[in-house]
Amino acid sequence: MAEKSCIKRLQKEYRALCKEPVSHVVARPSPNDILEWHYVLEGSEGTPFAGGYYYGKIKFPPEYPYKPPGISMTTPNGRFMTQKKICLSMSDFHPESWNPMWSVSSILTGLLSFMMDNSPTTGSVNTTTAEKQRLAKSSLSFNCKNATFRKMFPEYVERYNQQQLSEQVASERESSEASNDKTSKPLLEKNADSTREDTEKVDGLKEVRKNKKQPFPTWMMLLLFSIFGVVMALPLLQL
Repeated sequence: MAEKSCIKRLQKEYRALCKEPVSHVVARPSPNDILEWHYVLEGSEGTPFAGGYYYGKIKFPPEYPYKPPGISMTTPNGRFMTQKKICLSMSDFHPESWNPMWSVSSILTGLLSFMMDNSPTTGSVNTTTAEKQRLAKSSLSFNCKNATFRKMFPEYVERYNQQQLSEQVASERESSEASNDKTSKPLLEKNADSTREDTEKVDGLKEVRKNKKQPFPTWMMLLLFSIFGVVMALPLLQL
Protein backbone atom coordinates (compact mmCIF):
# COMPACT_ATOMS: atom_id res chain seq x y z
CA MET A 1 0.00 0.00 0.00
CA ALA A 2 1.22 3.46 -0.90
CA GLU A 3 2.44 5.68 1.86
CA LYS A 4 0.45 8.76 2.68
CA SER A 5 3.27 11.05 1.52
CA CYS A 6 3.42 9.17 -1.80
CA ILE A 7 -0.30 9.58 -2.46
CA LYS A 8 -0.17 13.24 -1.52
CA ARG A 9 2.79 13.83 -3.81
CA LEU A 10 1.22 12.09 -6.81
CA GLN A 11 -2.08 13.93 -6.35
CA LYS A 12 -0.17 17.20 -6.27
CA GLU A 13 1.71 16.31 -9.47
CA TYR A 14 -1.51 15.41 -11.27
CA ARG A 15 -3.07 18.74 -10.35
CA ALA A 16 0.06 20.51 -11.61
CA LEU A 17 -0.09 18.62 -14.94
CA CYS A 18 -3.74 19.52 -15.38
CA LYS A 19 -3.03 23.17 -14.63
CA GLU A 20 0.13 23.44 -16.74
CA PRO A 21 0.25 20.68 -19.39
CA VAL A 22 3.67 19.66 -20.70
CA SER A 23 4.25 19.90 -24.46
CA HIS A 24 3.94 16.54 -26.26
CA VAL A 25 3.11 14.75 -22.99
CA VAL A 26 -0.21 13.58 -21.48
CA ALA A 27 -0.25 11.54 -18.26
CA ARG A 28 -2.99 10.36 -15.86
CA PRO A 29 -3.15 8.03 -12.86
CA SER A 30 -5.30 4.93 -13.08
CA PRO A 31 -8.73 5.49 -11.45
CA ASN A 32 -8.21 2.34 -9.37
CA ASP A 33 -4.53 2.72 -8.48
CA ILE A 34 -2.74 6.03 -8.07
CA LEU A 35 0.62 4.20 -8.24
CA GLU A 36 -0.05 3.22 -11.87
CA TRP A 37 0.07 6.08 -14.35
CA HIS A 38 -0.68 5.94 -18.06
CA TYR A 39 0.97 8.31 -20.49
CA VAL A 40 1.02 9.30 -24.18
CA LEU A 41 4.08 10.85 -25.82
CA GLU A 42 3.53 12.70 -29.09
CA GLY A 43 6.38 12.41 -31.60
CA SER A 44 8.23 15.67 -32.22
CA GLU A 45 8.20 17.32 -35.65
CA GLY A 46 11.38 16.92 -37.64
CA THR A 47 12.01 13.44 -36.20
CA PRO A 48 11.11 9.95 -37.48
CA PHE A 49 8.50 9.85 -34.69
CA ALA A 50 6.52 12.85 -35.98
CA GLY A 51 2.80 12.11 -36.04
CA GLY A 52 3.19 9.19 -33.66
CA TYR A 53 1.33 8.64 -30.36
CA TYR A 54 3.21 6.41 -27.94
CA TYR A 55 1.28 4.90 -25.07
CA GLY A 56 2.94 3.46 -21.97
CA LYS A 57 2.86 3.06 -18.18
CA ILE A 58 4.74 4.27 -15.14
CA LYS A 59 4.66 2.13 -11.99
CA PHE A 60 5.51 4.08 -8.85
CA PRO A 61 6.77 2.35 -5.71
CA PRO A 62 4.90 2.99 -2.44
CA GLU A 63 8.01 4.87 -1.26
CA TYR A 64 7.86 7.46 -4.08
CA PRO A 65 9.31 10.12 -4.30
CA TYR A 66 12.21 8.57 -2.41
CA LYS A 67 12.46 5.65 -4.81
CA PRO A 68 12.24 5.80 -8.68
CA PRO A 69 9.43 4.33 -10.79
CA GLY A 70 9.51 1.64 -13.48
CA ILE A 71 8.77 2.82 -17.05
CA SER A 72 7.52 0.79 -20.02
CA MET A 73 6.04 1.48 -23.46
CA THR A 74 3.12 -0.38 -25.04
CA THR A 75 3.02 1.13 -28.54
CA PRO A 76 5.47 -0.30 -31.12
CA ASN A 77 7.84 2.56 -31.84
CA GLY A 78 11.15 1.36 -33.27
CA ARG A 79 13.16 2.78 -30.36
CA PHE A 80 12.17 0.78 -27.26
CA MET A 81 10.97 -2.76 -26.73
CA THR A 82 7.30 -2.96 -25.86
CA GLN A 83 6.09 -4.24 -22.47
CA LYS A 84 9.68 -4.12 -21.18
CA LYS A 85 11.18 -1.79 -18.59
CA ILE A 86 13.24 1.01 -20.12
CA CYS A 87 16.61 1.81 -18.62
CA LEU A 88 16.85 5.51 -17.73
CA SER A 89 18.64 7.49 -15.06
CA MET A 90 15.12 8.41 -13.88
CA SER A 91 13.89 4.81 -13.68
CA ASP A 92 14.32 1.99 -11.18
CA PHE A 93 17.23 0.69 -13.26
CA HIS A 94 19.39 3.34 -11.60
CA PRO A 95 18.14 4.00 -8.06
CA GLU A 96 21.54 5.45 -7.20
CA SER A 97 21.00 8.36 -9.61
CA TRP A 98 17.40 9.07 -8.64
CA ASN A 99 16.54 12.56 -7.43
CA PRO A 100 13.38 12.95 -5.26
CA MET A 101 12.89 16.38 -6.81
CA TRP A 102 12.03 14.79 -10.15
CA SER A 103 8.34 14.57 -10.98
CA VAL A 104 6.06 12.80 -13.47
CA SER A 105 6.45 15.66 -15.93
CA SER A 106 10.26 15.65 -15.70
CA ILE A 107 10.34 11.84 -16.02
CA LEU A 108 8.25 11.85 -19.19
CA THR A 109 10.05 14.85 -20.67
CA GLY A 110 13.31 12.98 -20.10
CA LEU A 111 11.85 9.83 -21.68
CA LEU A 112 10.70 11.78 -24.74
CA SER A 113 14.12 13.40 -25.10
CA PHE A 114 15.86 10.02 -24.78
CA MET A 115 13.47 8.55 -27.33
CA MET A 116 14.63 11.08 -29.93
CA ASP A 117 18.24 9.98 -29.29
CA ASN A 118 19.95 6.90 -30.70
CA SER A 119 21.94 5.95 -27.61
CA PRO A 120 21.61 2.22 -26.87
CA THR A 121 20.31 1.13 -23.49
CA THR A 122 18.56 -1.80 -21.85
CA GLY A 123 15.18 -2.15 -23.52
CA SER A 124 16.14 -0.24 -26.67
CA VAL A 125 16.05 -1.56 -30.27
CA ASN A 126 17.77 -0.47 -33.46
CA THR A 127 15.52 0.16 -36.48
CA THR A 128 15.60 2.22 -39.68
CA THR A 129 14.09 5.67 -40.07
CA ALA A 130 11.53 4.24 -42.51
CA GLU A 131 10.44 1.67 -39.93
CA LYS A 132 10.04 4.33 -37.24
CA GLN A 133 7.96 6.45 -39.63
CA ARG A 134 5.77 3.47 -40.53
CA LEU A 135 5.16 2.70 -36.85
CA ALA A 136 4.43 6.36 -36.12
CA LYS A 137 1.76 6.38 -38.82
CA SER A 138 0.04 3.28 -37.44
CA SER A 139 0.52 4.12 -33.74
CA LEU A 140 -2.87 5.73 -33.07
CA SER A 141 -4.70 2.89 -34.78
CA PHE A 142 -2.74 0.38 -32.67
CA ASN A 143 -3.49 2.25 -29.43
CA CYS A 144 -7.21 2.48 -30.09
CA LYS A 145 -7.45 -1.31 -30.13
CA ASN A 146 -6.39 -1.28 -26.47
CA ALA A 147 -9.38 -1.09 -24.10
CA THR A 148 -7.40 0.61 -21.31
CA PHE A 149 -6.10 3.23 -23.71
CA ARG A 150 -9.62 3.97 -24.95
CA LYS A 151 -10.79 4.38 -21.37
CA MET A 152 -7.87 6.54 -20.23
CA PHE A 153 -7.54 8.75 -23.32
CA PRO A 154 -10.93 9.29 -25.00
CA GLU A 155 -9.67 12.48 -26.69
CA TYR A 156 -7.18 10.45 -28.72
CA VAL A 157 -9.90 7.98 -29.67
CA GLU A 158 -11.98 10.90 -30.90
CA ARG A 159 -8.99 12.18 -32.87
CA TYR A 160 -8.57 8.78 -34.47
CA ASN A 161 -12.27 8.61 -35.39
CA GLN A 162 -12.04 12.03 -37.01
CA GLN A 163 -8.98 10.94 -38.99
CA GLN A 164 -10.82 7.86 -40.18
CA LEU A 165 -13.82 9.95 -41.19
CA SER A 166 -11.62 12.43 -43.08
CA GLU A 167 -9.85 9.60 -44.90
CA GLN A 168 -13.19 8.01 -45.78
CA VAL A 169 -14.55 11.30 -47.16
CA ALA A 170 -11.35 11.83 -49.17
CA SER A 171 -11.52 8.28 -50.51
CA GLU A 172 -15.17 8.68 -51.54
CA ARG A 173 -14.34 11.99 -53.23
CA GLU A 174 -11.52 10.38 -55.19
CA SER A 175 -13.78 7.48 -56.19
CA SER A 176 -16.48 9.91 -57.29
CA GLU A 177 -14.01 11.95 -59.35
CA ALA A 178 -12.63 8.78 -60.93
CA SER A 179 -16.18 7.64 -61.75
CA ASN A 180 -17.00 11.01 -63.30
CA ASP A 181 -13.84 10.82 -65.40
CA LYS A 182 -14.83 7.37 -66.65
CA THR A 183 -18.33 8.64 -67.48
CA SER A 184 -17.24 11.85 -69.16
CA LYS A 185 -14.57 10.19 -71.30
CA PRO A 186 -17.06 8.07 -73.32
CA LEU A 187 -19.30 11.13 -73.69
CA LEU A 188 -16.40 13.17 -75.02
CA GLU A 189 -15.48 10.35 -77.38
CA LYS A 190 -19.11 10.06 -78.48
CA ASN A 191 -19.31 13.81 -79.10
CA ALA A 192 -16.07 13.66 -81.02
CA ASP A 193 -17.42 10.81 -83.16
CA SER A 194 -20.65 12.72 -83.75
CA THR A 195 -18.71 15.83 -84.77
CA ARG A 196 -16.56 13.71 -87.08
CA GLU A 197 -19.69 12.19 -88.69
CA ASP A 198 -21.26 15.63 -89.18
CA THR A 199 -18.07 16.87 -90.80
CA GLU A 200 -18.02 13.86 -93.12
CA LYS A 201 -21.67 14.47 -94.08
CA VAL A 202 -20.96 18.12 -94.90
CA ASP A 203 -17.93 17.14 -96.95
CA GLY A 204 -20.07 14.55 -98.77
CA LEU A 205 -22.70 17.12 -99.66
CA LYS A 206 -20.05 19.48 -100.95
CA GLU A 207 -18.66 16.68 -103.10
CA VAL A 208 -22.12 15.90 -104.50
CA ARG A 209 -22.71 19.55 -105.37
CA LYS A 210 -19.33 19.76 -106.94
CA ASN A 211 -20.05 16.69 -109.04
CA LYS A 212 -23.38 18.16 -110.16
CA LYS A 213 -21.63 21.18 -111.68
CA GLN A 214 -20.56 19.32 -114.92
CA PRO A 215 -18.90 21.38 -117.70
CA PHE A 216 -21.00 22.29 -120.86
CA PRO A 217 -20.66 19.34 -123.38
CA THR A 218 -18.28 19.95 -126.34
CA TRP A 219 -20.60 18.32 -128.86
CA MET A 220 -23.34 20.72 -127.89
CA MET A 221 -21.02 23.64 -128.54
CA LEU A 222 -20.14 22.30 -132.04
CA LEU A 223 -23.81 21.78 -132.87
CA LEU A 224 -24.69 25.34 -131.91
CA PHE A 225 -21.81 26.72 -133.98
CA SER A 226 -22.95 24.63 -137.00
CA ILE A 227 -26.54 25.86 -136.77
CA PHE A 228 -25.34 29.42 -136.36
CA GLY A 229 -23.16 29.03 -139.50
CA VAL A 230 -26.01 27.64 -141.60
CA VAL A 231 -28.34 30.46 -140.58
CA MET A 232 -25.73 33.05 -141.52
CA ALA A 233 -25.08 31.35 -144.88
CA LEU A 234 -28.72 31.22 -146.08
CA PRO A 235 -28.89 34.83 -147.40
CA LEU A 236 -25.74 34.24 -149.42
CA LEU A 237 -27.15 31.09 -151.02
CA GLN A 238 -30.31 32.96 -152.14
CA LEU A 239 -28.15 35.42 -154.10
